[in-house]
Amino acid sequence: MDFNFIIKVVTISASGALAPGPLTASSIALGARGSWRTGVSIALGHTIVEFPLVLIIAYGIGVFLTQQWILLALELVGGLFLVFFAILTFRDALNPKLSFSLKSGGYKSAMLIGVGLSLFNPYFIAWWIGIGSPLILEVFKELSLISLVLFYIAHVWIDYAWLIFTSSIGSASRINIRIYKIILLVLAIVVLYFGVDMIAKFLTSI
Repeated sequence: MDFNFIIKVVTISASGALAPGPLTASSIALGARGSWRTGVSIALGHTIVEFPLVLIIAYGIGVFLTQQWILLALELVGGLFLVFFAILTFRDALNPKLSFSLKSGGYKSAMLIGVGLSLFNPYFIAWWIGIGSPLILEVFKELSLISLVLFYIAHVWIDYAWLIFTSSIGSASRINIRIYKIILLVLAIVVLYFGVDMIAKFLTSI
């Protein structure tokens, strides 16, 4: 891979990683409950789903994911997942005895949320099928698996940097309990919107 291609990968990757979405909103919300480390946990969960997806696309199996019934199922499950997460966030924001610390196993929970918000997000799958696929095929067609791994590293560091940054923003809100609760409420509404939107699109497609 030459330097120009790496710049191309970083630029296109940023269009997906930095776009407002449930992963970003959840990172801020979980950061508000814990610290910047929740961003690392979410990013790890995201990677657990994303890297196998890259391999699937590279080896020509990605076409299976374009089937309509799969995307519909992802919209329904993903929407329900987001609504559930929004309800939990609302509950924490309205709790008068809200604590600044994560509950036991919080970082593990953050990783599972990273897995869930990636695995059940049809927009994430669609981004890799539509935008990421040409990049994957470009690097894999002429080069090796090692080059594919290097390509993925050039992509994924942005996810880690962004999710650590956004969880740090949430963590900073804990300086003031009122700001802390307001941010949780706003993020719960945002996450709920994404969840309801996914479910609505599922219902209008069946």
